[in-house]
Amino acid sequence: MSLAALQKRMAAALMQPLGPGDKLAPDADVSYIKPNDRLTSRERLEIYSISYWYRLLDSLYEDFPGLRAVIGQRAFHKLSKAYLTDRPSQSFTMRDLGSRLGEWLRENPEHAGARLDLALDMIRLEWAHIEAFDSAAEKVLGPEDLLELGPAMRIGVQPYIRLLALHYPVDDLRIRVNSEVEEHDAVSNAVHKRKAHRLVSRIAKLKPEDIFVAVHRLEFTVYYRRLAPEEFRLLEALRRGQPIGKAMDAALEDSAVPLGELRKLVETWFAIWAELGWLCHPPKGHRHA
Repeated sequence: MSLAALQKRMAAALMQPLGPGDKLAPDADVSYIKPNDRLTSRERLEIYSISYWYRLLDSLYEDFPGLRAVIGQRAFHKLSKAYLTDRPSQSFTMRDLGSRLGEWLRENPEHAGARLDLALDMIRLEWAHIEAFDSAAEKVLGPEDLLELGPAMRIGVQPYIRLLALHYPVDDLRIRVNSEVEEHDAVSNAVHKRKAHRLVSRIAKLKPEDIFVAVHRLEFTVYYRRLAPEEFRLLEALRRGQPIGKAMDAALEDSAVPLGELRKLVETWFAIWAELGWLCHPPKGHRHA
């Protein structure tokens, strides 16, 4: 057997879902693994199989604390195993592990129970969090580039920014969950249990609320910024490559905000975007569209 064939054979065995009791699958082929004086062939391969699967489960656990809080620890563990079985890793990096989780949960809604819509919103936010952290950034437009914002001018929005229209205030919930996680090691188990109980109660009482959120980063930290509906639509239009004039018409035409107030808001938004470094040159295909 060639080295490449041996590697593929072993990789297939390692990536085969674990069997009962989180052990190596009963039908795993171990005939090519030599035993030693302490471990059988199955036991040797099992060490690597369990390590591989536990690392994947740990990665999902770390990436989706908000989803864990929404559906509960036990349900999350079952969801993770089922998801990884149906959607095994296809990337060299575990960063991409949760990229298909929202799509999968829509096809397998029983794993979220009565909180499916809330869970889907949280997954969208948490995946956006991952993407915003390490996606590409373009050169920021400077003050000199923004002196004359004419209606025909096109500007871009940084590619790492994720614009989300959500049905639950999961941004506030995720921040609270993060705070609970960070405090866990600093407080007693009794205090942590009380806080966890309050968080569960808060989630149970969470009401639907349509919100718009920009997930962005600043100096290697990810932030969530609530947007007005008009601000959200304007950013989306600019990202699609529309010139400023058309983007503003599309974003503001149905607004109930008085025109004079809208003008002030738009000026404020552009100032904030510029300060945060959100604005950049548009992609080449949009510059002369």
